[in-house]
Amino acid sequence: MIRSLITAIVTTLALLAGQGAAAADVNQASAAELEAVKGIGPALSGKILTARQQGSFKSWQDLVERVSGMGPGNAARLSQNGLTVAGAAYAPVAAAAKPVREAAPKKPAKDAPTAKAQS
Repeated sequence: MIRSLITAIVTTLALLAGQGAAAADVNQASAAELEAVKGIGPALSGKILTARQQGSFKSWQDLVERVSGMGPGNAARLSQNGLTVAGAAYAPVAAAAKPVREAAPKKPAKDAPTAKAQS
């Protein structure tokens, strides 16, 4: 009985270790917990903790803006590896649509040759 219990525990631990992605919330995790997320090393965890001293991150956009080196691509990858902000996974923010400006018609250059009508 003890042997089967030990086998079950070892099997469970092996399965958990094989998952590879640690879940951590950026507002609550320690440096070690942040670094357990694949893609976060000591430098990035330090930047996150320093920025967090100014206040909790309200959203992924807030995290991206306040932590240098954390762009949308990096945020998406870290979210897939288990990082959350206030319990939420990363969802890309749609870029605001910019109005399209029409180009002004080009004026012919003063020195440009003009077409002569044939008579």
